[in-house]
Amino acid sequence: MNAYSDFVGWKFCNCAVEGWMKMTELFSAELEREAVGTRSVLERVPEGRYDWKPHEKSMLLGYLATLVATMPAWIAMTIKNDDWDLKPAGGPRPQPQPRTRKELLQAFEESLAAGREALANTSDEHLMKPWRLLVGGRVVAEQPRHIMLRDSVFNHLAHHRGQLTVYLRLNEASVPAIYGPSADEGRFE
Repeated sequence: MNAYSDFVGWKFCNCAVEGWMKMTELFSAELEREAVGTRSVLERVPEGRYDWKPHEKSMLLGYLATLVATMPAWIAMTIKNDDWDLKPAGGPRPQPQPRTRKELLQAFEESLAAGREALANTSDEHLMKPWRLLVGGRVVAEQPRHIMLRDSVFNHLAHHRGQLTVYLRLNEASVPAIYGPSADEGRFE
């Protein structure tokens, strides 16, 4: 651990005893807040454009939308497993590829339910334990679970959801207000 995670861990654990919010409560509340904006973006993913991408180096729209829809389940993966290998022996794990907005939203609701359930059934003490990200069996990151949840789930979700809003704009779909107004809705007037 580094000095920052030592401090954050101490503050969360000791303040929880004094009546402050536990990490599990903090992450649960964050999940609910982020779910609203994520759902509003996924509801606008245009049908029939899942194979579109803005640039040769970019992800396909359908792949990006599926990634955003399924990221809340990474909470469960981080809580229930000690590590995750992005390139496991035997090849990549099969991933569902929703082909309609309805399937995409169903994948999101299932992912959200998995994240909620995992947070409801863990403890702050467990979130202090280390978690590792592997690539082909090699450790590329190791941090306490709470740091991985913040950085690799919540911050990562906001990043890819932001990418997805650009894809929406480039496909003439309206962009929802998420943290503040968008050009399409929620202006401060």
